[in-house]
Amino acid sequence: MTASWLPDLPIVQAPMAGGPSTPELAAAVSDAGGLGFLGAGYKTADAVRADIDRTRALTSRPFGVNVFMPSHDDVDPAAVAAYRDALAPEARRLGVDPGTPGAARDDAYDAKIAVLLADPPAVVSFTFGCPDAAVVRAFQERGTTVVVTVTTAEEARLASAADALCAQGTEAGGHRGSFTNTFDGALPLRDLLRDVLAVTDLPVIAAGGLGTPDDVAGVLALGAVAAQLGTVFLRCPESGASAVHKAALADPRFTSTAMTRAFSGRPARGLVNRFLTEHSADAPAAYPDVHYVTSPLRKAAAAQGDPDIPNLWAGTAFRAAAETPAADLVRHLASRL
Repeated sequence: MTASWLPDLPIVQAPMAGGPSTPELAAAVSDAGGLGFLGAGYKTADAVRADIDRTRALTSRPFGVNVFMPSHDDVDPAAVAAYRDALAPEARRLGVDPGTPGAARDDAYDAKIAVLLADPPAVVSFTFGCPDAAVVRAFQERGTTVVVTVTTAEEARLASAADALCAQGTEAGGHRGSFTNTFDGALPLRDLLRDVLAVTDLPVIAAGGLGTPDDVAGVLALGAVAAQLGTVFLRCPESGASAVHKAALADPRFTSTAMTRAFSGRPARGLVNRFLTEHSADAPAAYPDVHYVTSPLRKAAAAQGDPDIPNLWAGTAFRAAAETPAADLVRHLASRL
C-alpha cells in the first residue's frame, strides 16, 4: 500500500452495500484516521457519483469505493422460478409480490468503472472477482490503489496485479467475496491470512469476525497491514443500516449467525432469523436473481418492523456492535496498538 492512502490508524471500514455504507460513515472513519469505504453495489453509476461527491464534501481525507464484479453464474431459470413460487405465501403476508429477476446481471459494472476512472477516489476495491489487467492498470495510472477481495490462496494468486488484497475469512458478515458462487474452501480468517501471506508479497488487509481492539492487534501481529471491520460499524449513528437491522444486532433472541443463499443467491453471513432458517435449503445458486426475487419482501418487512424476513447481515463478532459514533469506534479499535 502506498503512503498516499495508507490510513494513520490501520482500521478499514468495510464497504457494506445496500445502504449501511453512507458518505457520513465513510467520512467519519477517514477523519478519525482510518479508511472509510463506500459500497457501490446495487447502486446506479449516477448514485455512486453522488455518494463520492457527498463524501468529498464531508472530508478531505482519502476513502475508498467498492465495486461488485459482474455475475457469471450459470443460472437455472426454472430453479429461480420455483424459489419465487415458494416465497409467494411470505409475500402475500407482507402485502407484496415476489420480485422478478432483471435482464442485466452486471450491476452496471462498465458504467461504474467509467465514473470512477473519470474522477477516481484514493482506493477502489473489487468483490466477487478480479478485474482484467487493463482496468487495474487504468486505475493505477491515475494514482488509485486497487484492492481485490480474496477468500482462498488461489484467488490471491489470480489477483497478483492488484496493489493490495483483502483476505476475507468465513467469519465475515454479508457476502462471501469469493470469485465463484460457492461455499467451497471457506477458511477462518487466521488460517486464510496464513495461506494468503504464503503466496503473495502484496500487502494484505484482514477481514472477518473482527470486533475488538485485541482482534485488530492480533491480525496485525500475524502480518496484516490493516484490519477491516464492518458489522461493528452498523449501529453507529452514521450507518445507513435499517432500524430493524440495528435493533436485531442487540436483540438477545438473535444468538448466532449462519451462511445462506436464501436472500441473494450467493453465500452470505447473517443473523439466524426465520427466513434464513426456513428457506436456506431451497435457495438456488443464482446471483443476483434471488436478490431481485426477495428484495420486495425484505423491504416490506423492514418497513413493518419485522426482523424475521430481512437479511440481517452480521459477522460472528456482532455482539461487539454498539451505538457509538464512528470516530470514537475507530479510536477504540486502535487502542491496543
